[in-house]
Amino acid sequence: MARYPGLTLRILAEKQPAMGPGKARLVAAIDATGSISAAARSMSMSYRRAWQLVDALNESFSEPVVVTATGGRRGGGASVTPFGRDLIRRFRAMEEKASAAIVRDLQLFSRHLKRRPPARGAR
Repeated sequence: MARYPGLTLRILAEKQPAMGPGKARLVAAIDATGSISAAARSMSMSYRRAWQLVDALNESFSEPVVVTATGGRRGGGASVTPFGRDLIRRFRAMEEKASAAIVRDLQLFSRHLKRRPPARGAR
C-alpha cells in the first residue's frame, strides 16, 4: 500500500522534530546527489536551510546521519551514513505501517469530504 499523502509522521526528540517527511526527503536527496547544495536545489530549498536541517539531524541522533567533506581538488560533498540510510528506511516503514493502520478509517472519513470540481483545462 502506498503511503497516504495527508499523513504526516514526525518523530520528536526533546520536543523538537528529529525526523519528519521533509528531513527524510532531504536525506534521500543528499544520498542521491552526494551534495547538500544539489539536494537543496532539487527541493527548492535554500542551502542555508538544508544545512540547518542536516545539523539538526546530526544533533538529534546518537550517530551522524550525514557527513561532509570540505572542498579541495574534488570539491567536497556530502554522504549519508549507513546509519542514516537505515533511519530513512525505518522511517518510511513506519509511514507505511501508519497508513495501513488507518486505510479503512480514511475511506470512511473521505466520504464526508466535499468534492472539488476539476480545474479548468484539466482532463
